[in-house]
Amino acid sequence: MLTRIDHIGIACLDLDKTVEFYRATYGFEVFHTEVNEEQGVREAMLKINETSDGGASYLQLLEPTREDSAVGKWLAKNGEGVHHIAFGTADVDEDSEAIRGKGVRVLYDEPRRGSMGSRITFLHPKDCHGVLTELVTAAPPDATDH
Repeated sequence: MLTRIDHIGIACLDLDKTVEFYRATYGFEVFHTEVNEEQGVREAMLKINETSDGGASYLQLLEPTREDSAVGKWLAKNGEGVHHIAFGTADVDEDSEAIRGKGVRVLYDEPRRGSMGSRITFLHPKDCHGVLTELVTAAPPDATDH
């Protein structure tokens, strides 16, 4: 069962400049940064709030590290802006299979590693009314490195 909005992914051309905008404008601070070589992105997670299920809600700022990455291609086509929405779940495997059973295309056969050690998969935007949707199971608290 989906429990929260885990994050909103925002594609940007310059991560440092975009982080500074969110810091100066809204007071959001960077909670975590990393480079995900597999997905070809450099990212910053800005924590918005804690949630009742022990998770949190974030803005995820994504800068492509290569033009042929999914985010790089998306930026070339669409420009900067909201890239995807991610819902938190206690079990990404179970929920993605249940959603697949309802006829929604799940983009990965097996969930992959996401931000902060999470497990993720994506749902096809054409099956989700034009919205690229991510399912996220957060890493256990002792496994998360900031």
